[in-house]
Amino acid sequence: MTDVLREIGMIARALDSISNIEFKDVDLTKGQYLYVVRICENPGIIQEKVADMIKVDRTTVSRAIAKLEASGFIEKVADDHNKKIKKLYPTEKGRSIYPFIKKENDHSNAVALSGLSGEESDALLHLLQRVRENVEVDWDWVKKGNRRTYGGGDPV
Repeated sequence: MTDVLREIGMIARALDSISNIEFKDVDLTKGQYLYVVRICENPGIIQEKVADMIKVDRTTVSRAIAKLEASGFIEKVADDHNKKIKKLYPTEKGRSIYPFIKKENDHSNAVALSGLSGEESDALLHLLQRVRENVEVDWDWVKKGNRRTYGGGDPV
C-alpha cells in the first residue's frame, strides 16, 4: 500500500514553509496568506465559511482573523440585517498583497507540476479532489464531536 498521505503532507508542509518565508517581508506569518486569499476571493465571507474552506477549527480561524484585522489586512463589517454576523472584507492593504500571493501560488503550481503533461496535471487534480472529498466526510464527522472507528472496532 502506498503512503499517499505522507507525500501529500510533505508537499503541503514544504510549500507552506516556502510561503511563510516568502511572505515574511510583507508581515504575513504562519499560513495567514491562506486567509487573505480566501477573503480577497470571497469578499463578505463569514468566519465559519473560511474555516470550512481552509479546514481548520473555529478557534484557529478566529485567532488568525484577529491578527489579520490588527495588521490591517482585513476588516470585519456587521451584516446589515443581523449585527451578530460579521462579514470579512480585504482592506486596501489586503487587496494590494493579493497579486503577490497569487503570483507565488502560480509559481509553486508550475514548479510542482513541471514535467507532467496537461492530461497528467488534470488527472492529478481530479484524483486529489476525490481524496479531499473522501477526507471531508470524516472531517465533518469528527468536527461535530464524533469519533472515527478504525477497522470497524471501537473508537481509539
